[in-house]
Amino acid sequence: MANTKDATERRKARVRRALRAAANGRPRLSVFRSSKHIYAQVIDDLKGVTVASASSLEKDMKSSLKTGADVAAASAVGKLLAERAVKAGVTEVVFDRGAYHYHGRVKSLAEGAREGGLSF
Repeated sequence: MANTKDATERRKARVRRALRAAANGRPRLSVFRSSKHIYAQVIDDLKGVTVASASSLEKDMKSSLKTGADVAAASAVGKLLAERAVKAGVTEVVFDRGAYHYHGRVKSLAEGAREGGLSF
């Protein structure tokens, strides 16, 4: 019987495999969420560099949010990330949700990034 970690790793690999096939050279917006915070990066896999990043741990975000683990924090992180990515010249990305389902904080971060100017 497979354990939960194996299933999570398989789901993550399946999502990344599909992203590589669909990316066509676009950077990847990668999301990581913990029980207390949410983090996001725009990664250019062709060059192997992080173009922009944002998280609920940043000083200005921490002071303006009630907690880093809710939908409002995720939306704010998405908007901040989009602002930084657009400033770096990236407007189109591929959304990498990792092993997370597209709902709740992950969905809120994606919607915030779209509001901020990223398209995916």
